Amino acid sequence: MNYGNIKFFDIADGPGVRTTIFVSGCTHHCPGCFQPETWDFAFGEEYTQEVEDKIIESLAPDYVDGLTLLGGEPMEKSNQRALLPLVKRVKALYPHKDIWCYTGYTLETDLLQESRARCEVTDEFLSYIDVLVDGEFVEALRDLTLLFRGSRNQRLIDLKETLKKGETVLWEE
Repeated sequence: MNYGNIKFFDIADGPGVRTTIFVSGCTHHCPGCFQPETWDFAFGEEYTQEVEDKIIESLAPDYVDGLTLLGGEPMEKSNQRALLPLVKRVKALYPHKDIWCYTGYTLETDLLQESRARCEVTDEFLSYIDVLVDGEFVEALRDLTLLFRGSRNQRLIDLKETLKKGETVLWEE
């Protein structure tokens, strides 16, 4: 897996101070995407153990609230497989910190059912995510007043509660 950028001390992509990784590779190609260069799976730098260690280290301070996964598309099969060890490690070392994941896929139809997004690690990967921001960016529904998302069709899903209850529960700050 490659990544386009890592933001340490990010305050835009989830609540509080976060470390955010922008993975490379996306097959959605949403019109109006704010990072079309990340559609290319070969864009950016190679994600290595050294990079993962830096991310883990950046989460250590008490004032850092969590990790955010963006893209590109974290839920592309190859990216899920590469990110699974990271999210497992984050939850083992920092169980009180949250993990947010942005995806153009829709939870109910693309991630919880057979689809082009599902693979052998999808269920386990989702089990480590606290908040899933789902749905493709739709330029006609763009709304700059929305919290932590770009278009009105996108949802902030409390994934832990959703998986526990078996019905979609939206995240509330």
